[in-house]
Amino acid sequence: MVLIKEREMEIPVIDFGELDGENRIKTMSLLDHACDKWGFFMVDNHGIDNELMEKVKNMINSHYEDHLKEKFYRSEMVKALSEGKTSDADWESSFFIWHKPTSNICKIPNISDELIKTMDEYVSQLHKFAERLSNLMCENLGLSQEYIVNAFSGSEGPAFGTKVAKYPECPRPELMRGLREHTDAGGIILLLQDDQVPGLEFLKDGKWIPIPPSKNNNIFVNTGDQLEILSNGKYKSAVHRVMTVKDGCRLSIATFYNPADDAVISPAPKLLYPSGYRFQDYLKLYSTTKFGDKGSRFHTMRKMENEDSV
Repeated sequence: MVLIKEREMEIPVIDFGELDGENRIKTMSLLDHACDKWGFFMVDNHGIDNELMEKVKNMINSHYEDHLKEKFYRSEMVKALSEGKTSDADWESSFFIWHKPTSNICKIPNISDELIKTMDEYVSQLHKFAERLSNLMCENLGLSQEYIVNAFSGSEGPAFGTKVAKYPECPRPELMRGLREHTDAGGIILLLQDDQVPGLEFLKDGKWIPIPPSKNNNIFVNTGDQLEILSNGKYKSAVHRVMTVKDGCRLSIATFYNPADDAVISPAPKLLYPSGYRFQDYLKLYSTTKFGDKGSRFHTMRKMENEDSV
């Protein structure tokens, strides 16, 4: 695990290359810590082709320059800011691509065939990484390996989509956010971001932590609201925002591994505390397990609760 220190705060970096070797247990523990205590982290050695990632970034940047930049700077928001007026709008130029269960990429205005092909190749590799990461999270939570995949599936499998955004240079960064403070509604968010221009910030322990630009195409991961619910609050979604800057246009390619629209989400029963028992029953169990692990005790109480309900 590498640590990035930014303004006296360390951001976890999980090396997936360590998962198949002698450091697997340590790496899994570090992943659990990052999910539990942070809600965001970087992943190194994720297995996605580096040249492909560079190609995606370059082509998205070209698409913005050719088809979106002029429209953005002609917008009413930009005009209002030039007059010193602010609004609730976000200083971003963005569009959304659905990949699964049904792709809409061919319907994106002015998108080239080459960008469609490149994006599809990238998303195919990223989807495999997302499912691997979700399986590892399940292992750390003590759930069956594909619990998240199955919980998110609905009738057609988990949803997978990408928000492509550019955060242009802003003449009055003190007046505008690139993206206002929020948590993400979905499950697991996988970000390929700019390697030069900063702006992304996450809230931790009451402090805004700047996320540095991603070197070597690390994938930045954060957890969304649905994973917090499914994990019964263990893996909490984190509040974040994007700040504007005067110099530089930041690129963000954020892909969401989300529940399907018809997926029914609830906390995993295995992660719930026992309930509906008599205290004397707990004390009886406690008398023989006082010096053991309380988690095992809770598990036994849940089993007794289930047996009583049959």
